[in-house]
Amino acid sequence: MAHDVWVLHGPNLNLLGRREPKIYGRDTLAAIDARLAALGEELGLRVTSFQSNHEGALIDRLQIAMDEADGVILNPGALTHTSMAIGDTLRAMTIPVVEVHLSNLVARERERQVNLTAAAAAGVIMGFGSVGYELALRALSARFRPRRKRGGKS
Repeated sequence: MAHDVWVLHGPNLNLLGRREPKIYGRDTLAAIDARLAALGEELGLRVTSFQSNHEGALIDRLQIAMDEADGVILNPGALTHTSMAIGDTLRAMTIPVVEVHLSNLVARERERQVNLTAAAAAGVIMGFGSVGYELALRALSARFRPRRKRGGKS
């Protein structure tokens, strides 16, 4: 049985490849999503991507994910620094959420160092550019695999 992973991209991530490429890279969102779908297939995961510039739409998707997905990769974009509502939603999540940021937030401007969402995530990957999404997908895949007991038996 394949696990369903939803990838949720926040505000302005639809501009990737054009928006401040020195910070966010030259990969487009479509290219990132295509690589995630291919990697998901390789890992036996179904990957569904969604982008919105609207906080409420992301919250709605997170709430639906609790019933329809097995895990979420979330890049809340600038909402990371402002959205108590997304943070509250993440604290209510019953499935693992891995937060991803293309840049290293702690090395950025002071206002970008504030993170209202990370504490509620299973983990945070930042500073590796678009590869961070792939790392997040691999991390979720590892969570879904049964752990081997000592002695090599499952």
